[in-house]
Amino acid sequence: MGTPMLEELEIRNLGPIRHANLGFGAGMTAITGETGAGKSMLLDAIRLISGASAQTGRTDSSDRDVWAQGIFHVAEGSEASSIALSAGVEAEDGELFLTRSLPAQRRSRAILNGHTVPRSLLHDVGMELVTIHGQSDQMRLASTARQREMLDRYAQNEELKDRYSALWGSLQDLDGRLSALTRQQESANDRADYLRESIAKIDAASPKSGELEELRSRRERIENAATIIQGVNDALSSLDASQIGVDEDQPDAIVKIHAAIRALEDIGVPAAFDEIVKRLQSVDEELSDIVFSLAGQLDGDDEDGDLDAINSRIHTLNDLVQHWGTDIGEVMRWRDRAQLELEDLEASPEHVAELKERRIEVLNQLAAAAARLSQSRTHAAVKLGAHVSAELASLAMQGSRLEIKVTSRLQPRSDAPDHKPKDASTHVSSETLEAGLDSHGCDDIEFVFTPFPGSPGLPMGKSASGGELSRLMLALELSMVGRAPSGSPESRDSGDPKASENLGEHAESGHAESDHAEPGHAKSEHTESLTSSSETSQPDGMVFIFDEVDAGVGGKAAVELGKRLATLSRRAQVIVVTHLAQVASWAQTQYTVSKSSVADSAVEGGARIETIVNKVEGESREHEIARMLAGSESTTSLRHARELLESSTI
Repeated sequence: MGTPMLEELEIRNLGPIRHANLGFGAGMTAITGETGAGKSMLLDAIRLISGASAQTGRTDSSDRDVWAQGIFHVAEGSEASSIALSAGVEAEDGELFLTRSLPAQRRSRAILNGHTVPRSLLHDVGMELVTIHGQSDQMRLASTARQREMLDRYAQNEELKDRYSALWGSLQDLDGRLSALTRQQESANDRADYLRESIAKIDAASPKSGELEELRSRRERIENAATIIQGVNDALSSLDASQIGVDEDQPDAIVKIHAAIRALEDIGVPAAFDEIVKRLQSVDEELSDIVFSLAGQLDGDDEDGDLDAINSRIHTLNDLVQHWGTDIGEVMRWRDRAQLELEDLEASPEHVAELKERRIEVLNQLAAAAARLSQSRTHAAVKLGAHVSAELASLAMQGSRLEIKVTSRLQPRSDAPDHKPKDASTHVSSETLEAGLDSHGCDDIEFVFTPFPGSPGLPMGKSASGGELSRLMLALELSMVGRAPSGSPESRDSGDPKASENLGEHAESGHAESDHAEPGHAKSEHTESLTSSSETSQPDGMVFIFDEVDAGVGGKAAVELGKRLATLSRRAQVIVVTHLAQVASWAQTQYTVSKSSVADSAVEGGARIETIVNKVEGESREHEIARMLAGSESTTSLRHARELLESSTI
């Protein structure tokens, strides 16, 4: 997938920083400077662009607009780019621009690749890009979800989690369907009775499409029969009086047409009037047809039936339309739908029983999957605790210990044999299963930290200082080196603790040389192990930022701390705020943060303090390392600085 990288960080008017632009490369970047110079402002800027509260950026009463922007390189298909894309924001040439604007007099704005977005979206994207380990970030480390995530990552539980999640989704789907059916069943009987009665009423009426319109037309004819008969008689008397018993000697249209035809034929010049005769004959035929139709109307009036019967039928059909549609066709369509619904309702008890049986099967499968996941976590918890404890010894925290407790909520009955994952569900009551399973499995996971021998173990985040927490997080991240995704070739052996089981004894021997070792000094055996495994490990998809990680550390332990950070930087970008030259010397890039007095007549005293951020390279970096070593830049300290920089390589 590829690990993200912070390429550039630009800041304006954040605390004493008027303007700073930092470029970052792969590997490790050190941020150094005297206490109080404003190094924490750089981390506040990163927190801001990662969706922190606007209060983070309002560090003084200045009326200046605060602005910060970070440019991150992200891989196509990464979680961060997917979250952005789901909100309609696409990475530009593999880059995400995370921006926060805090106007002095207006509300803050969160901006992603030029699009104004909710701060929560910037937070979600930032959570996939950056993890900050410092005193102010203890809550994240103390999060149960974060601890579970780290243990599963170490245990390479991707496939087990995917299997469990799929089953959990199936269970939720079944619960939803059963809930809906249960709600339906509460009124199913009443609904079924209503449907049966309605269908029976419609079937008894046997309505036909178009029937109502035809009946209304017939009723209208009957109700207007006298008028109709008179009109038809008048028409017939004019066309063919013989049809209504009128004196046949009375001339009518047909008689007159016949007379006209005979008169033309008697002329004796057929050629002159043949066409006219044919046309009159055609009119005669048409009139005869019209007369026949009109006479039929008079005959049909006797077949229209009883007006009362017609009205009764119309009333029946109108009642159907009033209840189930706007016309008879819609009534019939409603009837067909009602029949299908009735069939479903009548079958629902059997369907509910089938779903309940299926739910029991899925619940048992889910319990078995949870047991397998729990077993993997329990096994990995012992190894990870040992790895981290050994790492802590090499980070000037001898005697510190991390214990990872995995407690299953699926407690088998006391008379049941030792349960195994494949049949875990057979030893646990359904009530226990229901109460013990959630979307992440059946385990309560707790990281318990003991800072020194004899002290009580307390939940992580409540038992360590900011510096200890940073080193604890570093130890955790280093323990992940070489953890390839589950199912990959590397994953088959990467769980072997041998690579770091003797870390404690290397803590003292890893740097037998002085703080300023000669160039080409030997790497510790453990560092060799970490280096080789990191070359094949998969990137973790985060930028790691450490603050106060060097608190209380010095001497050889400081050198080892720097080396551990450099080792981590081989697979992910690392940014460290440090006071120690032995740590900073391992970085590929170094920035110094310093104070400067700037003339300003608007400020009392005529000057204000600004924070300046500079990149140091070559001789400038040697001078900064010398200052960090000795507090001054003497010939001796400069020589030691050069030696330290030359020796700080992996």
